[in-house]
Amino acid sequence: MSENKAGSASTWVDPDDAPEWTQAMFEGAEVRVGEQVIRPGAWRTAGRPPVRGVAKQQVTLRIDPDVIAKFREDGPGWQGRMNEALRKAVGL
Repeated sequence: MSENKAGSASTWVDPDDAPEWTQAMFEGAEVRVGEQVIRPGAWRTAGRPPVRGVAKQQVTLRIDPDVIAKFREDGPGWQGRMNEALRKAVGL
């Protein structure tokens, strides 16, 4: 049976001990009024830009395992190949 260790280190951090915000932190922060974003945070400019000027939309979709396996057979990039097959199927 294990015993409780007296004086074990605590991982709790007092929120009052948080560092003061710097001007750089304020400049990079997202500004909102209610749910509306007035100024996006600096972190939103990082990353790959959207293809064709329109960002792709993430969805949840249930697909048969054998269909996914077929696309994965050719290795990395299978999601893009699946997207192209869907575009072709709907005539885009």
